This record gives sequence, C-alpha cells and structure tokens, in this order.
Amino acid sequence: MFSEDLFFIYLLPPIIFNAGFQVKKKQFFRNFITITLFGVVGTLISFTIISLGALGLISRLDIGALELGDYLALGAIFSATDSVCTLQVLSQDETPFLYSLVFGEGVVNDATSVVLFNAIQNFDLGDINTAKLLKFIGSFLYLFSTSTILGVAAGLLSAYIIKKLYFGRHSTDREVSIMMLMAYLSYMLAELLDLSGILTVFFCGIVMSHYTWHNVTESSRVTTKHAFATLSFIAETFLFLYVGMDALDIEKWKIVGQTYSPVKSVALSSTILALVLVARAAFVFPLSLLSNLTKKTPEGKISFKQQVIVWWAGLMRGAVSIALAYNKFTRSGHTQQPSNAIMITSTISVVFFSTIVFGLLTKPLIRLLIPPRHLSREPSALSEPSSPKSFLEHLAANNPGHPGLENGISLRRPSSLRLLLTSPSRSVHHYWRKFDDGFMRPVFGGRGFVPFVPGSPTESSVPLLARNEN
Repeated sequence: MFSEDLFFIYLLPPIIFNAGFQVKKKQFFRNFITITLFGVVGTLISFTIISLGALGLISRLDIGALELGDYLALGAIFSATDSVCTLQVLSQDETPFLYSLVFGEGVVNDATSVVLFNAIQNFDLGDINTAKLLKFIGSFLYLFSTSTILGVAAGLLSAYIIKKLYFGRHSTDREVSIMMLMAYLSYMLAELLDLSGILTVFFCGIVMSHYTWHNVTESSRVTTKHAFATLSFIAETFLFLYVGMDALDIEKWKIVGQTYSPVKSVALSSTILALVLVARAAFVFPLSLLSNLTKKTPEGKISFKQQVIVWWAGLMRGAVSIALAYNKFTRSGHTQQPSNAIMITSTISVVFFSTIVFGLLTKPLIRLLIPPRHLSREPSALSEPSSPKSFLEHLAANNPGHPGLENGISLRRPSSLRLLLTSPSRSVHHYWRKFDDGFMRPVFGGRGFVPFVPGSPTESSVPLLARNEN
C-alpha cells in the first residue's frame, strides 16, 4: 500500500536536497526567471486546462458521482511533473541548459502542485469571489517566499556553525552530520509550518554547496559529495520499486474490474494522458516565446528543438501524482467507492505509461534533435568549478602539471570572453558577487574566504597549491 508519509518524509528529501547540492548554480540562476515562469505560471495554465478538460470530457464517461472539487484536484494531481525521472533521463554534464530548465521547473512545479492541491482541499468552492482569489494568490506568494527563506536560513546557519563554532570542526563525522541534519531539519520545519518542504530543502542544498561545503575539511568534502549522491540514488531506486509494487494494489483493480468495462478504464487513462500532452504544450511553447523576448543574446534563447525536448521531458508523471491521488481518493489507502478506485488505477496507468514510454524515448529524442558534437562542447563552456559536482575539476585546475589542462582552459576562455562581450558588466550577477564577497563570505565562509589555520577545515591541498603559485 502506497504510504504518503513514507514518500514525503523519507524518500523525497534526500533526492531533492542532493539535486540542489549538485546543481550548477550559475546555470540555474541565469535561467531562474524562465524556471519560475514555467514552474508557477506554467503549472497554473496546465492545472486550468486539465481541470476544464476533465470537467468537459471525463464527466461524459459516466464513471460515477464526481464533484467540482474532484475535477480541480485532478488538475493539480496531473500538473505535477516527475522531477526524479528528469534526473535520470537528462544529464547535467551533456545538456546543462536543458537540465537546469526542466529539473528547476520540476522542483518549483512539484511545490506549486502540492500547494494548489492543498488549497483546493481547504477552499470553499461554493462561494468563489475576487477577494478570495486574491487571498489565494497572496498566500501562494507568501508560501513560496517563506519556504525559500527558510531553506536559505538553514543553509547559512550550518555554514556559520561549521565556520565559527569549535564543536562543528576538526571532525569529518561531525561536519557531515551537521550538514545532513540541518538539511533534514529545514525540510521537517517547513512541513510542520505548512510550507513547501520541497522548495526549502532544494534551496538549502544550493546554499550549503555555496558556503558550508567550502568550510569543511578535504575529507568531508569528498565524503559529503559521495554520501549525498549515494543516499539520493538509493532513495530514487527504492521510489521506483515502491511505485512499481503499488501497481499490484489488487483491491482497487478488483473493484474497477467488477464495476467498469476495460474500454471505459482505457478511455479514462487515455483522456487524462491526452490532457497532460495538450496542457504541457499550451504553456511550454508560448512561455518559451515570452522568455526569448526578454533575452538579448542568442545564447540565452530557447530554440524550437530545445522547446520540444522541454515539452517532452516534462510529460512524465510520478510518485507526487500518486501520493496526491491517494490523498484525495482514498482514506488511509483504502476505498470502496468505484469512482475513487478507477481514479487511483487510472493515475497508476498514466504514471506507468508516461514513465516507461516518454522516459525511454527522451534520450533518443535529444540525440536526434541535438547532435552529439554539440553535447560534448556544452559542459566545458558552462561548467562551474566551484560546485561539489565538479570538485575534481577544481583540484585539477589548481595543478599546473595536470594533463589536459591546456584543453580545459582553451575551451573555457572563449565562453567567458563571449559572456563579457554579450552581457553588461553591471548585471545582477555582478552586484550579487560584490555583495557576496563583501558581506556574506567573510561571515559564512566560502571559496577563498576562510582563514587558513593549521588543523582547521581549510587545511587542504587547494590553498597550499595556490600559495605556492603566488
């Protein structure tokens, strides 16, 4: 039996945290407006189309007594993309731009869908007016910003503890434990305060990789990098097994088999799948066009081929959809109502079909639309040596005798020169870097801003190499 608590409390946090911890930050924040546009506005468009389509089409299938709230809940359930699947089918090294777009959108989208779903559950649908609608938008913006602030605060607190307080230093065990526990604490606090734990733990991961990770010892850096990736991989594997086993929920299939014909079950699943396809296309292409209008340089624009991949890669539905469906249409995982049972079996069918078919075809589609020669160049131009993901690259870059260094520099130089020429120097990133170097890093630590003390977390090969060079 699928357990919501097991999914939301134990399986999802390590996956989302690791994604934030390993994400290429420059690439993510460079596309942050587009990601937010897709994740929030796109989800609302998708929700509206699926809800209206369900109201117009599923109501004609005559599957039982479904209320307006059920159709709106269906819109929220099937607006939630599967960010875990995205991690599997898109590569951050091969296609960093697409990865940051689709995965970033997936995280914001999951949070938006859960918020929408909970709002619908608590909303009095009999009395809808403009004031209530504005109140709903206000509460959503409050939740979005508060969740982000909580995640950032937890990340900064962990950085401060490890940098300033003695008990957090000189021990790999304690350093790794503080990072893990602070990340999990941020998620649990967000859930307890009815905020979005997904957004909180994601931004906590980003802040920890920017500050905390640079404050710990060399052994802790390697340990955290691999420990978080391993935990995430185990949680992902278990999650796919868990969703697969959930398909064997014989009770629901038996009720559906006794009440409805197979044609009706297939028709319902096909209708939902068609609505998902149309709803995704309805926001990806128009919002990409809108995003391209705001970009001054061709490099930042989303080409039509990339738009097709963004549309396709976001069609997969996963455990978030199943968890929300169980929440809406069952009580403690059980139901005797045929209309509720067919909603659960249809959700499982859509999740299986989209994960297997769309998931399997994503990589071939990328190879077809973006030739391999373009893929191999992308990581060198957009890689970010300061993230845990490219820790070994960072070590190599500080070693003048490292083989292949010439190639690495010759590939990176044009991109940074091109960025300098095409984007104004007084950009948001410029001011953020100034603020970060002037106020944040001296307090919370970070790359190049932790004082060298023998036996301290910064006693590592990287500063020593840099000292010798100078």
